[in-house]
Amino acid sequence: MPGFAIVGCGMIASFHLKALAEIEGARVVAVVDKVPAALERFKEKHKLDCKFYSSLAPALENPEVDIVIVSTPSGAHMEPAVAAAEAGKHVVVEKPLEVTLERCDRVIAACDRNKVKLCTIFPSRFGDANRTLKSAIDAGRFGRLTLGETTCKWWRTQEYYDQGGWRGTMALDGGGALMNQAIHNVDLLLWMMGPATHVTGFTALLAHQRIEVEDTAVGCLRFRSGALGVILATTSVHPGFPKTIAIHGDHGSAVIEQEDVLQWTFTPELPEDKKVRERFAQKVGASGGSSDPSAISHVGHAQQLRDFVEAIKAGRPPMVDGREGRRAVEVILAIYESQKTGRVVEIKS
Repeated sequence: MPGFAIVGCGMIASFHLKALAEIEGARVVAVVDKVPAALERFKEKHKLDCKFYSSLAPALENPEVDIVIVSTPSGAHMEPAVAAAEAGKHVVVEKPLEVTLERCDRVIAACDRNKVKLCTIFPSRFGDANRTLKSAIDAGRFGRLTLGETTCKWWRTQEYYDQGGWRGTMALDGGGALMNQAIHNVDLLLWMMGPATHVTGFTALLAHQRIEVEDTAVGCLRFRSGALGVILATTSVHPGFPKTIAIHGDHGSAVIEQEDVLQWTFTPELPEDKKVRERFAQKVGASGGSSDPSAISHVGHAQQLRDFVEAIKAGRPPMVDGREGRRAVEVILAIYESQKTGRVVEIKS
């Protein structure tokens, strides 16, 4: 019966609570937030039977805490993650793992050094349609992969950025539409297509004010396989549209919008293909946050946290470890670098 501590009481912490409620034996034994008002609001809203702390150190001394979930602002993930690892606790970090590669590496190194497990939250990998797509790739159904595309054409109001002191800042948000919203898409694209070797892109701030980050971005990738890729990421497209991923090869193509399969065509056609098209043909689940950041499902979180608990018990790596989380950050930072320099950025890791 693992005991969880949640560090950071923002919106996403509530999704972790819903997810943990669906994992047999999981218990929330501690909640931490250095802002007293945020801690009090969370306590009042959720009526949890656990201990509440205004600092991390005493929570880490609690012997009931086995796993620490870090849901602080993006650029403040490293400090609590490293402290948790050094206290011998397993670590779950909300996306992104961190906002610089150096900070990502310090989290990974701390977990390695202290022999605790680390995962980065990427719930899109656990969606049924995405896992079915990944299985088709692994089975060679696409032949040679030629093109991967992903879009996150979302909308966020100016109020969204104005209401949170850390939102839209490079120090704590680490970036805009790419680092905050579309990082899930970037992770999916890399998971499907494999590592990227070269990246180029443009970013712009077009529909918002008083923020330091982009609300519109495009990126082009060359993968190690030789295939090419495209990333579209925005918070500037009204009214906002469901995210998509499309994989193409010389023997097949598939297009997924949220959890709906819009295209699933292969040569040769197999009997299972019709079943896939029928299974994922209906609109299901939440809107995916295309215009409302709270309109997301907690199901993927539950599946990923369940995998993490099982990984700890079995002594195996989780499905999405820290190094996997680092890859998406590296590609996004490469797009930012390309925007600054006007050059193609080579990824060497």
